[in-house]
Amino acid sequence: MGDDRGQAAVELALVLPLVAALALALLQVALVVRDQVLVVHAAREGARAAAVSDDPGAAQAAALAGARLIPDRVVVEASGRGEAGSRVRVLVRYVSVTDLPLVGPLVGDVDLSGSASMRVER
Repeated sequence: MGDDRGQAAVELALVLPLVAALALALLQVALVVRDQVLVVHAAREGARAAAVSDDPGAAQAAALAGARLIPDRVVVEASGRGEAGSRVRVLVRYVSVTDLPLVGPLVGDVDLSGSASMRVER
């Protein structure tokens, strides 16, 4: 029988880079999913603000304040605001930067969007 000492260390050294890459990929997916949830939340906040205020900038201000998104990457578009009872629609677009080591450069930045509509109250 041969000597088996050190075999586990060699196997770990072979598998560890794959496990680390998989963990980084899962973390990057989780960060993108978190950003998508924040984008949808920002759209809801913007739609609510546009539904209760006739200020054209209210939707954008509420969308940026309601979610922790980087303002330089956010585009907010509000449309359809009319008289009370009409529906206003807010579309939020966001670029989620994938910057984790190893995984980020392979995936590239992800364009996310979320929309919400609400009935105009006043």
